[in-house]
Amino acid sequence: MTKSTDNLLNGQVNGQPIICIFGSYAAKKGQPLYEQAYAIGHSLARAGYTICNGGYDGTMRASAKGAKDAGGTTIGVTCTIFSGSRNKPLKANRYIDHEIPHDDLYARIDAMMRMSAGYVVLEGGTGTLTELAIVWESVCKKLIDPRPIIVVGDFWRPLVDQLTRARPKTSNHLHIAETTTEVLDILIKAL
Repeated sequence: MTKSTDNLLNGQVNGQPIICIFGSYAAKKGQPLYEQAYAIGHSLARAGYTICNGGYDGTMRASAKGAKDAGGTTIGVTCTIFSGSRNKPLKANRYIDHEIPHDDLYARIDAMMRMSAGYVVLEGGTGTLTELAIVWESVCKKLIDPRPIIVVGDFWRPLVDQLTRARPKTSNHLHIAETTTEVLDILIKAL
């Protein structure tokens, strides 16, 4: 695992676009959400994308394992602020090739956002909601270049529907996908 990865911040690794996958740390192997994250990581890596995520457990581990099983490259953007938050020291999971540690939660999200050519948002909690909100706001307000944001499944649909009804232009770069194939199709068309 590489600790210094400043050269990754150009949006690509070895010519492969970086796609960031946001989702729950709580998903366990065998659960539908874990298996979905694995399938997405595997599919995207096979299609030539580098996978980026928060580097820890749950969907992060699953998508990184899927990418590695497909021969892909992975990046984990970790945060020291979480050390001890689950009554044990946290470190990047074993499927992460390049770890980028941060001491600040917002710097962590900013790094994932800026290095990625697109985002896949899975079911998650308040952390995933924060990541979605920051990325979505940054794209909508043109604080970063436009990039596809793909929300997978129905979990975030009520929130997305409510916000796009209130502000229709916010949906310009947001897509909803039900399957791994749809995620890949959207990325290929958008990038």
